[in-house]
Amino acid sequence: MREHLQRCGALVLSLALGFPSSVSKPSAVVSGAISQVTLLDERPDPSVFSPEELQLLQQRFGVHGPQTTLAQLFTRGVDQLQPLRKLTLDQLQQLKPVILQESAQHRINPMLVTAILFDEIQHSKPGEGLPFIAHSGLVKTHGPAQLAITELIHQNRLPANPSANEIAWARNQLLDPRMSVVLLVGKMNRLKQALGLPIGRRLDASSSYGDAKAIATLAYLHNGKLDYPSRILSYMQDPELHGLIYSSRRSQPFILI
Repeated sequence: MREHLQRCGALVLSLALGFPSSVSKPSAVVSGAISQVTLLDERPDPSVFSPEELQLLQQRFGVHGPQTTLAQLFTRGVDQLQPLRKLTLDQLQQLKPVILQESAQHRINPMLVTAILFDEIQHSKPGEGLPFIAHSGLVKTHGPAQLAITELIHQNRLPANPSANEIAWARNQLLDPRMSVVLLVGKMNRLKQALGLPIGRRLDASSSYGDAKAIATLAYLHNGKLDYPSRILSYMQDPELHGLIYSSRRSQPFILI
């Protein structure tokens, strides 16, 4: 039963991604399978991709594979460092206005944006945010969202063959925290279009398996590591991150007794 449902999940993804017509489209079967999954509470993990799904994604976007075991252990260890977590949350608090503004404008789930930023900031390498490191060419991705110069090309902010001055300008754009958020939301919107996902509706991982699978796919395409989507889906449910984005601070009125 579980293998059958996972195959159906792969078909759901292939339909959402708009892959070639050679992929069969038994909508009634898929719909019925999803209903069974919901009833039995046996929904497959949306962050796990079947060989068929990986092949489809590889054909269109390319894949990188999972992190090494050592890298995964390092990531889990970093997540336990409370002082580092507080510094990351402080940075996200500063970026909250632009996260909400850009996410609302492009109908992107702000928790997806926040989760990606949290992960990338939390696990950034020491010194890689320094301008002279960025302009040295030693690192390929920059800023809080860890985006590459190619993203500006994809968003038509940079020509396909940029000059040295244009590359320097692009790196400065990527290092700017607010612009990093703007570009990240733009990337999520661009990928949604490329995957054939609904542009006018934001995805909600808690509302449907299809949305959760789509979010996992967006996260995977952002980072390129197979273990990344599960972390992003987990961070999206983090109560502290939820509070940061959706709560508002109200000043207490002064009452003279």
